[in-house]
Amino acid sequence: MARSKVPTPNLNTPADQLSHDEHFKIDSNGMVGPLPERYRDHETMDIEKESEFLSKSHGLYLEYNRAKTGREKDWMYMVRVTVPGGGAFDARQWAILDRVADQYCANNPYGGNSLRLTTRQNIQYHWLQKPQVMSLVQDIAKTGFYTLNGCGDNVRNVMGCPLSKFTTLEGASAFDLAHQYGTYFRLPAAPHIQVFAVDPNDIKDPAVQYDYGKQLLNRKFKIAFSTAHRDADTGAITYDNCTEIRTNEVGVAPLVEGIGSDAKVVGYQVYVGGGQGEKKGKPTFAAHGKALGIFTPDQLMPGLKAIVDVHKHWGDRQNRVFARMKYVVWKQGIDWYRDQVKAEGVSFDMPNEDHHPGERQLHTGWSKQESNGKWAYGAYIECGRLTDGVYIDPTKLERGGEDAKARDNGNLRTMVKDALASFPGAEVMVTPNQDLLFTNIDEAAKEDLVAKLAEHGHGTRRGKPYSTLRVLSGACVGLPTCRLSYTDSEQFEPELMDQLEDMGYGDMAESIGITGCERQCFRPATKTIGWIGSGGDNYALKLGGSEDGSTQGHWFTNGELQFLGSVPREKVAEVCAVLFDWYNAGKQADEKMGPFIHRQGFAAVLTTFKNDTRTAELLEKRNPIATFDPYIESELIP
Repeated sequence: MARSKVPTPNLNTPADQLSHDEHFKIDSNGMVGPLPERYRDHETMDIEKESEFLSKSHGLYLEYNRAKTGREKDWMYMVRVTVPGGGAFDARQWAILDRVADQYCANNPYGGNSLRLTTRQNIQYHWLQKPQVMSLVQDIAKTGFYTLNGCGDNVRNVMGCPLSKFTTLEGASAFDLAHQYGTYFRLPAAPHIQVFAVDPNDIKDPAVQYDYGKQLLNRKFKIAFSTAHRDADTGAITYDNCTEIRTNEVGVAPLVEGIGSDAKVVGYQVYVGGGQGEKKGKPTFAAHGKALGIFTPDQLMPGLKAIVDVHKHWGDRQNRVFARMKYVVWKQGIDWYRDQVKAEGVSFDMPNEDHHPGERQLHTGWSKQESNGKWAYGAYIECGRLTDGVYIDPTKLERGGEDAKARDNGNLRTMVKDALASFPGAEVMVTPNQDLLFTNIDEAAKEDLVAKLAEHGHGTRRGKPYSTLRVLSGACVGLPTCRLSYTDSEQFEPELMDQLEDMGYGDMAESIGITGCERQCFRPATKTIGWIGSGGDNYALKLGGSEDGSTQGHWFTNGELQFLGSVPREKVAEVCAVLFDWYNAGKQADEKMGPFIHRQGFAAVLTTFKNDTRTAELLEKRNPIATFDPYIESELIP
C-alpha cells in the first residue's frame, strides 16, 4: 500500500535535539516552575503555555467555553482526580466530592453542577474558574485521593477492575494492584504541596517511589490490570478485561491455574505498546499492545519499572506526536523491547500468544462479592455524567426548533449521595465504562437499593428502561467543554441512541463509541462501531473493533481511499442501521458483529454500503488515505 508519510520517531533523542517542552521540564524545579504565582494571580483567568504544560501533572487542564464565539475567550479549568482501580469511596469521601461540585463549579452553563466519570476511572470537574482551583485541589486531598498524576508526562491513573476488590484469589485483585502501582508511580508530593498549598498531612510520599528524574516521562503513560473472577458459589474462573488492557502502554493480565479452591495466579502476561490517540494530519496510529512476556509475581514490579525505564530512555523527546511508547515498539519491534527489559536485569518467559484476557465486562446489574457474600450493583450512568435535573446543551438552544431539546438525566448526583447515606457500609466505585458500582449491599437490601436509585430517575430514559445498546455504548466529553474536540460527542450520544431505539435496534448487544476528536478518549475503535468527530457536526467511521473490546478498529478504507470520513450528524444513525441490518441478515450462530466484520472484510462492507440507498450517496465523498496504519492490511483488507 502506498503511503505518503510514516512515523519518524527520534528515538534516544540526543541532548541537542530536545524539544522546548523537554527543556522546560528540566528547568521547572520538579513541576513547580511559575505555578505558585500563576494560580495566586486572579487578575488574569488564563495561564501561559508553559504553565499550562506543567499544570497537567497536577491534574489540571486549561480550557474555554467552545460555544462562546468572539476573540475574548471564557477561560475555565478542568480538574481530574486520580482514582486507582476506581475507588473506593465511602459516604464521607463522596460527600466531599459532591460538595466540591456545588461549591466550585457554579460557572456551568448547562444548568447543574456535575461530576464526570471517565473511562480511566477518574473523576473530572469542569467549568472551574481560576480563583476556585486551589481550594478544590486542597479539598479533594481530604478524601485520600489526589489530582496529582491526573494528566501530564507521567504514569496516569492506574486502572484495575473495581469488582476484583472482593476476590479471594490471591494475586487476582486488579484493584489492589492498581493501588499498589498507582502509589509507586505517584509523582513527588512536595511540588504539589508547594503549588496548591495542600495540607502536608493529607498527602505523603510512599516509602518506595519511582524516580521520574528532571524530565519526567516522554509523554503520558498508561497502565491497566485485568482480572480473573472466581464464582463465589461454583468456583469457576472467568477472565475479565473490563479495563481493555491492550489499549494501554502496559497491560497486565493474570494467568490462573486450577479451579475452585485450588485456583491460583501463577504469573502475569504483560502487553506493551497500546494506545488509541492519533493526531489529524500526522502519520499516527491507534494500536493494541503486543504480548511482551510472562512475569512471575515477584518479577512483576521490577518488570514494570524496567518497561517504563526503557521507554523513558528511548522514547522520542523531540516530537511529542511520536513520543508515546507505541512508536518505540513499532519502530524497534517487540523482540528488541524484550531484550531491553532483560538487559535491565529482569527475567521472564515468552508470552502465550493464544491467551485471551477476557471480555469487556461492564458489571452492570448485580454481582456477588466473593470475599464477604455481599452484593455489588453496577449502575449505568449515561456518558459518565452525574448531574441533577435537566441537562441542556446551550448550542442546541441557539439553533432553535426541533434541536432545542432538553435531556432529562434524573437527579443522579443526589442519587449517589442519598444511596450511600441510606445503606451503611456501602461504598461506590468508578468502572472503566464510566458507570458506578455500589458495593457491600446486604442480600436483604438489594431491592431497596434499586428502588432508591429509581426514586432519583435512574433506570429509564424517555419513560422506558435503558436499552442494551445504550448501556454498552458511550462517549467522551466533546464540545463545548473539551478544548481539543471538533464536535459533539457526549451531547450527541443520547440523541443517537434515541434514534436507533426508535428504529428498532435497542436490543442489539453491540456497542457504539463516540469521541469528539481522534484522541479517542472513549476508545471508540475498540467498540463495534466507532464514530470520531471530524468537525462541523460530521463524524468519521472506524470499524474492526468488537463489543468485547478484543480487537483494534481502523479507519474505513480500501487501502487507498478513506470512506465515510465526514458523515453528517443526521446520517450517522442510518449508517449504523445499514451495518446492523447486514449483520443480522448474514451472521452465523452466536457470532458477534465484530468477528462478523472481520470475517467479511472491509471490501464486503464497502459493497454493502454501495448497494444500499441509505448510504450509497455518502460514498461519493472520499479522500486519499492520509493516515498510517501498520496493521490494517493483514487484518481487514483481503
